[in-house]
Amino acid sequence: MAAEPLVLKQQDARGVVTLTLNRPEAYNALSEAMLEALQVALDAVMADAGARVVVIAAAGRAFCAGHDLKEMRAAPALDYYERLFAQCGRMMMTVQKLPVPVIARVHGTATAAGCQLVAMCDLAVASSDARFAVSGINVGLFCSTPSVALSRNLGRKAAFEMLVTGDFISAEEAKAKGLINRVAAPDALDADVERLVAAIVAKPRVAIAAGKGLFYRQLEKPIEAAYADAGSTMACNMMDETALEGVQAFIDKRPPRW
Repeated sequence: MAAEPLVLKQQDARGVVTLTLNRPEAYNALSEAMLEALQVALDAVMADAGARVVVIAAAGRAFCAGHDLKEMRAAPALDYYERLFAQCGRMMMTVQKLPVPVIARVHGTATAAGCQLVAMCDLAVASSDARFAVSGINVGLFCSTPSVALSRNLGRKAAFEMLVTGDFISAEEAKAKGLINRVAAPDALDADVERLVAAIVAKPRVAIAAGKGLFYRQLEKPIEAAYADAGSTMACNMMDETALEGVQAFIDKRPPRW
């Protein structure tokens, strides 16, 4: 029998793409093959004009245990590690570069690069029993690449504490620190994800795509350059037919005809 795909893909009529990490026996660890499967799936979304939202979910008991340490330890070599982390970084950046919002649907544990994946998603909803850690330090490996995503979600001291202790935080702590948006009871996790999805697909794709691109660009710029970019982006957005119709509908006190 052929092995099941490492990433399962479903897409509904609304353009909601669900990518399910499918290596449950290894807690969905990010092996080279898993990273490649995710990259292929994300690249397909990038090329799909009908995609509106991506949900990253996981099979089994955990969301993602990070890199596959057994695979990493099997053949130590600097050039291999550099290629591996570059591969992972490319996949993580693709999540951010997609023109549609990406939502992490988290249950169980999300550790190391698994926690990094949650941080790189635009939005995250977690089960109340989920736990998060950047635990590489526990085996002598500082989670340097996860620190990039973590430090852009949490306050500096909160992120650094996680990085140097390797301690787990609860879903409620993750929400308070800014790593996730919402906490749901385990049996309500899908419903909470759907509420976010429904709110997004009700809005024009073109406006969300422009807004997501601007959101991440401006974060890395000085404030004056950020305002210049935002003003130009908003002016272009205003000239789009969807925005003109939306504003006219507001003036006319009627629903927009998108």
